[in-house]
Amino acid sequence: MTRPRLGLFTRLLENAPAADRYRFALEQISHAEQLGFASAWVAQHHFGETEGGLPSPFVLLAAAAQRTQRIALATGVVTLPLDDPLRAAEDASVLDALSEGRVQLGIAAGGTPSSFPAFGRDPAERRELFAEHLEVLRDALAGRGVRGTDSRIYPPAGDLGQRIWQATFSVGGGTRAGADGDGLLLSRTQPRPEGEHARPLHELQLPIIDAYLEALPEGTAPRILASRTALVVDPEHRTLALERAEPGLRSLAALQPGFDAERASLQELIEVTDTHVGTVEEVAASLQADAALPRVTDVSFQVHSIDAGHELTLRSLELLAQEVAPRVGLDTGAEAASALRSAHRSPDTGTTPPTAPRCGSGGTGSAGRSAA
Repeated sequence: MTRPRLGLFTRLLENAPAADRYRFALEQISHAEQLGFASAWVAQHHFGETEGGLPSPFVLLAAAAQRTQRIALATGVVTLPLDDPLRAAEDASVLDALSEGRVQLGIAAGGTPSSFPAFGRDPAERRELFAEHLEVLRDALAGRGVRGTDSRIYPPAGDLGQRIWQATFSVGGGTRAGADGDGLLLSRTQPRPEGEHARPLHELQLPIIDAYLEALPEGTAPRILASRTALVVDPEHRTLALERAEPGLRSLAALQPGFDAERASLQELIEVTDTHVGTVEEVAASLQADAALPRVTDVSFQVHSIDAGHELTLRSLELLAQEVAPRVGLDTGAEAASALRSAHRSPDTGTTPPTAPRCGSGGTGSAGRSAA
């Protein structure tokens, strides 16, 4: 497997009005492209600004398409049980045309359960909805008639249906993503079993990777992305970075069952949330201890749950690309972006594998929080 490609991820959580959040995200994506990041992933969250600030990822990515030329524009993720899959296919296809084939389409069955009723959905049925909607999405993207009709989407989606990624927290979800020939998205918020707070993230995710690769059809190129939290700062800003990290990490750590986040030290919070924060040397060292990273094809970095602010985030992107990536073996530059653009193609023949079988047995295994 080649070196993992460097990516950016954002949930648009700056402490700012919506218009500023979107402006910051567009500036970060443009800056990331200039620095050689291969991909930019944006999360989708509904109803409120605390979980995430973007209900309409295709709209924001369309704006990003007009400001960039190479970087992949990716959803991390579309909550497919909530969306009309035909509209998702149409929006993704228009975005792919605008960006000249740069879309990577991340999807998931999870999401905040309280969001489902407003869409007329039952969160208890999310797996069944995911399977049903994924079938419609695949038909639409493949140019087949939708829902038993002769209606086909415009513009045609080309091979966009082969650029789907499934997010999951579970081994079963990894198996399903692999069997479908899709990419695999691994979350930085991977839940831990109660009482196992000290287990590093890679120990929980390596079995998912193994299951995915085992299920992947022969001749299908693996696509595995690991999302990680990282804030890299210059030495003079290290104290400020740690101060800004503590509130968000304490809130995130409090979600771990049985963990006393209120009394935990900052170092304990960093460890239990698998956060990489500090100078170039510190972040590079902590990333080198992550045994999952040599097994993946892509790594996307977000500053969340740290409230870093826009300026520190921009500087962190610079240090990640220019200083950390060479130290830990992450691929950057135009060639990395080009490689991701064709990553769904067979490594042996350069052709796109046959359309993956329709998913008829449930979702990705992610529950509650979005697996992104």
